[in-house]
Amino acid sequence: MYRRIHVASGTRARKPDVVAVAIFAGSRKLQAKYATLDRQAGGALSQAVKRPEFSAAAGVVTAAYADRGVRRLFLVGLGDPKKFTGTVLRRASAGVLRAAFAASVRRLDWRLGPGLNGRLPAAEAGRAIGDGLAIAGFKFNAFRGKIDGSSAHHRGTRDVSQLAVDIDAPMREGVKRSLIVGESVNLARELAATPPNVAHPTHIAATCRAMARRVGLRCTMIQEKRARQLNMGGLLAVGAAGSKPPVLICMEHRPRGKANDRPVLLVGKAVTFDTGGYCLKPPGSMDGMKYDKCGGMAVVGAMHAVAQLKLPVRVVGLIPTAENMVSRRAYRPSDILTMANGVTVEVTNTDAEGRLILADALAYGCKAYRPRAVIDLATLTGGVVVALGRHSAGLFCGDDRLRRHLIEAGEFTGERLWPLPLWDEHREQMRGTHGDLVNSAGRDASPIQGAAFLSHFVGDRAPDAMPDIPWAHIDIAGVSDVKQDSGLYCKGPTGFGVRLLVRLLEKM
Repeated sequence: MYRRIHVASGTRARKPDVVAVAIFAGSRKLQAKYATLDRQAGGALSQAVKRPEFSAAAGVVTAAYADRGVRRLFLVGLGDPKKFTGTVLRRASAGVLRAAFAASVRRLDWRLGPGLNGRLPAAEAGRAIGDGLAIAGFKFNAFRGKIDGSSAHHRGTRDVSQLAVDIDAPMREGVKRSLIVGESVNLARELAATPPNVAHPTHIAATCRAMARRVGLRCTMIQEKRARQLNMGGLLAVGAAGSKPPVLICMEHRPRGKANDRPVLLVGKAVTFDTGGYCLKPPGSMDGMKYDKCGGMAVVGAMHAVAQLKLPVRVVGLIPTAENMVSRRAYRPSDILTMANGVTVEVTNTDAEGRLILADALAYGCKAYRPRAVIDLATLTGGVVVALGRHSAGLFCGDDRLRRHLIEAGEFTGERLWPLPLWDEHREQMRGTHGDLVNSAGRDASPIQGAAFLSHFVGDRAPDAMPDIPWAHIDIAGVSDVKQDSGLYCKGPTGFGVRLLVRLLEKM
């Protein structure tokens, strides 16, 4: 794919390789606002929409050719105008990006304003278009070899090409902003896709340190020795059998004039590979467990974007990272762990490990940074996939304002959330027999158990009562990766959460 996509500055002075226009379904007549362009193309647009094989279904891109003027045009289908959303425009933009690359296009001129006809605000439309371009442009080829000439295909001259995008002025800034955020999304996807023999906790920590230095974030590490001093029994237990020791990565964005503000705290689970420990996963469930670090990588991507955009809000990102393996050092069922806030946890399932490392990070973050709001993301439960499928993440949030902002951010970015309950009865379900809590309490309310467990580690009233500060737990197990090429995404990690968090922080 293109190495770089950028928005061309100034007026449309240079002749583009292709002009893209928007077409809604339901009419075989070209919109009057495209009449001038159609004349310049010798009637190629109006002729194309009349062909029986033409489709304006959402995401379908049709090429048309002219004998003079604009030689190549893309007719971008947007589907039923009554069902049109930013998500439809994102997918259409992704289709245009793929069609442009296949045609070796170097300069693309979007003329969407007339076609959209105000159905989305220009700034929002620009953000959606930029999302589609950036996300569809991702390819993870770092480990391609030489079979069938794949190295030539993936590392050849086409991969170093650039795409310049001309677009209507009201949309221009939105596209630029989304391309910046898109780089951060793709950073999260690249780290998530990196295999576990490379992306172990030490590698993730080193990558974060280098990234933080590059974009101007503060970055510190809580290594194994310090974690013991802080009684991080969950992080230490989960990582005890790993090929590399566990670590808590701490990144901080402190904009000028905001250094003493109470921060927004982002926490992301980063289990670099999850065997399930002694509660070993079956082989079919173990495949793809390198994606058990996607919550943490979303926080890495969000911190990268926050720094690049220079958002005027203090943000702290914590990424507890460990490798859940099996050895004589591994933690066992029936072990009792003492966590960073003094709560003891009776281990009933070593495959419920993510909540253990998150709990230590949440307890530490709340004490060390006194945040004004806390959001954690994790591929935490298979139960949330059973409940919601792969169409949205599960949201647990008792604060009305934060919940509303998150859901609005999800609708704006297309990273949808669906609220699930968290009651005192669920907290009671997690009570232990010989320790304060168990880390797993059977199958009942399985997607809620993770949130109920974590609620004992957030805020000043923890562990005795529900969090007293705005807190949201987002379970991204169903949306962290896709099993085949689909819509915006190629097979692999999606970077879900980066755009959501950035939008939330923009609004805050």
